[in-house]
Amino acid sequence: MRYVKQFAIIISISFVGELLKEFLPFLVPASIYGLILMLVALVTGLIKLEQVKDASTFLLDFMPVMFLPATVGLMESWGTMKSILIPATIACIIGTILVMAVSGKVTQGIIRRKK
Repeated sequence: MRYVKQFAIIISISFVGELLKEFLPFLVPASIYGLILMLVALVTGLIKLEQVKDASTFLLDFMPVMFLPATVGLMESWGTMKSILIPATIACIIGTILVMAVSGKVTQGIIRRKK
């Protein structure tokens, strides 16, 4: 019963994220709204970590399985994507490096600010 309650909390916040996506004029995915709402709820204490911890751990354990449909889709469209393989690879590498650098700088800034 504990898992059902925790999943219900997570799904409810995801649903509110979907509603925000429909009603707000921004081009932000619903999942991002849901993540922001969950973060705010956890930081403010509206939701305690223990109220969603077990279900979220379960979801994180099975997250790699969620990438299978996307991987199969890429494999099926290999013929089309073969021509853009090198530019796409370069874009992925540059994007990864930029995300790592920005994430590192933000994390360092937060750590320094807490001290």
